[in-house]
Amino acid sequence: MWIYILVGLVCLLAGLAGGFFIARRYMMNYLKNNPPVNEQMLQMMMAQMGQKPSQKKINQMMNAMNKQSEKELSGKKKKK
Repeated sequence: MWIYILVGLVCLLAGLAGGFFIARRYMMNYLKNNPPVNEQMLQMMMAQMGQKPSQKKINQMMNAMNKQSEKELSGKKKKK
């Protein structure tokens, strides 16, 4: 009887761990493909601050943000 409980607990723990890692990978890929900030959002934020940004400045800011996020992701991977 105790073997059924043990098998059930092992399956539960394996399912929880597998689900966590699958969900983590899915969210990282989703955020990589759909970044939370895009060019239109940057343009609106700068307009709210009273600036009239050129397309060149928006592109520079987007490139800087992308480089920063790639740098953070590669730094996290190296620590493991």
